[in-house]
Amino acid sequence: MSHPVLSVAATYATALRAASDAAGSQNYRPGTLFVVATPIGNLADISLRALHVLQLADVVACEDTRHTQAMLRAYGIDKAPAQLLAVHQHNEMQAAQTVIERLQQGARVAYVSDAGTPAISDPGARLVLEVRQARLPVVPLPGASSVITVLSAAGIAPDAHQHGEFVFIGFLSSKTTERRVAVTALSQEPRAVVLLEAPHRMEALADALSALGPRQLTVGRELTKQFEEIATLAAQDLPGWLAEDANRLRGEFALVLHPALVTPSDGADTRVLQLLLAELPLKTAVKLAADITGEPRNALYERALEWKKRETE
Repeated sequence: MSHPVLSVAATYATALRAASDAAGSQNYRPGTLFVVATPIGNLADISLRALHVLQLADVVACEDTRHTQAMLRAYGIDKAPAQLLAVHQHNEMQAAQTVIERLQQGARVAYVSDAGTPAISDPGARLVLEVRQARLPVVPLPGASSVITVLSAAGIAPDAHQHGEFVFIGFLSSKTTERRVAVTALSQEPRAVVLLEAPHRMEALADALSALGPRQLTVGRELTKQFEEIATLAAQDLPGWLAEDANRLRGEFALVLHPALVTPSDGADTRVLQLLLAELPLKTAVKLAADITGEPRNALYERALEWKKRETE
């Protein structure tokens, strides 16, 4: 019986050849750190350039050497144990110095986290900072990201009041009080918000988010994997949705809190803003108008800028 890793690797033999053909003619300078995005679940989501660089790299720095070795072998890429260097949240500063030494010796170093794009709620940012401060080149290889993946399925369309902006928060505190304070702050955030959560803490997060009532929430679970599930529902319904199926507490979560609904104004906020602008600097007028009317400060600020622009035309 064939070994499962070997059988998977055989299926990527054509991809490795295609990676060499598509990306091999490009310049991959020695002494460069390549920040490589890897799949968040589906192995087929690797890019051809990532495959080529991972083959070419003299050193693969990674969050977990065992996890990365298994991934590389699944693609048919064989690296000796000495070519793998652990760079994780507990040793990133110290390991960065080792990476810098290897780069200064002319090595090509690829950095990967366990899944997705490094430095996005994963290790990698401190490594990149240290390498840049050492005046060594850093080249990013874009690819899978749970943040962008869940946003693309949430349908956050721009309109007259929102322009498709989003805020990336990532993981909220595991402490109950701090988490509830954070959710209270999110209730005042008019833009879309992206959150991440681990399965063992998802029920607690759902309970906290339920305080946001009817505000819409898109939940992405096991994104890109066999049992992927994406649902949009009211925040207050999230605990019940999780309770409907025990399997829903398995796998990693990426969530989008949709923008707060902007209700039609009766004109009072416009009148208040106009009166304040006549007497005060723009930022002060906007702040006071937001405090008085409860309207989002960003929306009032954009409205004031538009008025100022019209006055100068």
